[in-house]
Amino acid sequence: MLLCFSSPTWAVEGQLNLTNSTVGLICIGIFCIAYAVVMLEEKLHLRKSKPVLVAAGLIWILIGAYYVNNDMPDITEAAFRHNLLEFAELMLFLLVAMTYINALEERRVFDALRSWMIRKGFNYKNLFWITGFLAFFISPIADNLTTALLMCAVVMKVAEGDKPFINLSCINIVIAANAGGAFSPFGDITTLMVWQAGLVHFNEFMVLFLPSLVNYLVPAAIMSFYVADKQPTAHYEDVELKRGAVRILVLFLLTIGTAVASHSFLHLPPVLGMMMGLGYLQFFGYFLRMTLPGSLARKRAHAEQLGDNDRLAKLGSVVPFDVFSKVSRAEWDTLLFFYGIVMCVGGLGFLGYLNLMSEMLYGNWSATTANIFLGVISAVIDNIPVMFAVLSMQPDMSHGQWLLITLTAGVGGSLLSIGSAAGVALMGQARGYYTFFGHLKWMPVIALGYGASIMLHLWLNADLF
Repeated sequence: MLLCFSSPTWAVEGQLNLTNSTVGLICIGIFCIAYAVVMLEEKLHLRKSKPVLVAAGLIWILIGAYYVNNDMPDITEAAFRHNLLEFAELMLFLLVAMTYINALEERRVFDALRSWMIRKGFNYKNLFWITGFLAFFISPIADNLTTALLMCAVVMKVAEGDKPFINLSCINIVIAANAGGAFSPFGDITTLMVWQAGLVHFNEFMVLFLPSLVNYLVPAAIMSFYVADKQPTAHYEDVELKRGAVRILVLFLLTIGTAVASHSFLHLPPVLGMMMGLGYLQFFGYFLRMTLPGSLARKRAHAEQLGDNDRLAKLGSVVPFDVFSKVSRAEWDTLLFFYGIVMCVGGLGFLGYLNLMSEMLYGNWSATTANIFLGVISAVIDNIPVMFAVLSMQPDMSHGQWLLITLTAGVGGSLLSIGSAAGVALMGQARGYYTFFGHLKWMPVIALGYGASIMLHLWLNADLF
């Protein structure tokens, strides 16, 4: 029975420290088993959301049962709702980004970009570097997840069916997007957390630019030697954008701008701007549907005048734009995986394990060693709870050390495919091409970039320590 668990110590506001209890150890075991199943997704052919959804439920059931038996149900309810709110913000943000990407794909934007790249004669090496640098420089504005999804969509279109190149390019994109997001408050959730806490001012993130760039360039330079020196097999085709494609792209940029502005100037969560941007797309979808008959009539008349029968046949198969069909095409396995991870780690944090880890690290190790280690740990248990634990502990660190944990938590997730939002999302988007083990074999190379970026930060910004 739950009542026989070892006696816990009391924490602040009635919360129990269960790190040495039976229930705590069982929860740790459940989480480890679930993560092991996630890592074996490629072998088991079991979607990664399933084990973490069950694990999250079991962990919180055990926690809830323990607190009910101790007549404190309100504490666990408040904690669960807090974690659920964190996930809801993340899920809605991702949902809008995925919806726009699906809309752009349906309007043939990525087909047109692929056609342009093929027409320009870019080989695989060119494509490798172009998509990498675009990911690095777009992610500080559009966030690392959205940027990675965009670049992955381009690679999937250009190198359709070429598994080795797509896998290598996805790894390159994940590293670039995470590195680019580390020197901007809007590039990653962890940088937002540090900025909101007032520990690093907006302009101070730029001192991480060169370390972040090195973090990307070192592994990219090595991986580029393994990119086949050949042209994409896809044949050139004259791609015509569907009606409204450019305007949807503009609306996407406006949505990102709204999210940034709502957070920067009004101090509201970025998800507010993203959901408002979904409204932009819905209004524009209504406009496209209402004006479709007139547009088709004009195009049909023009095709009949030219005697273009192929054009007439295509016009006969036009389907009205539907926003909700784009929402339904979102990668729900990825979104549900995020729910499971956020709730699992939130439960372990509620049990006291994250604070215990922070106390052990900063109490026994130097701040530099602890921050480097936490960056590596963030590749396994996600950088958000790691950063949240550090911010909650508020260890006595210099300004340079706060920048260091911002850097390591931001780029450490690149070590594993499951270590960052960008990696998890791309495993869903490029299912069967970009895999956990495909990323894992490049971890030593990625670790070189991780170490080089840290050393450069310690040298360049030595006056901040």
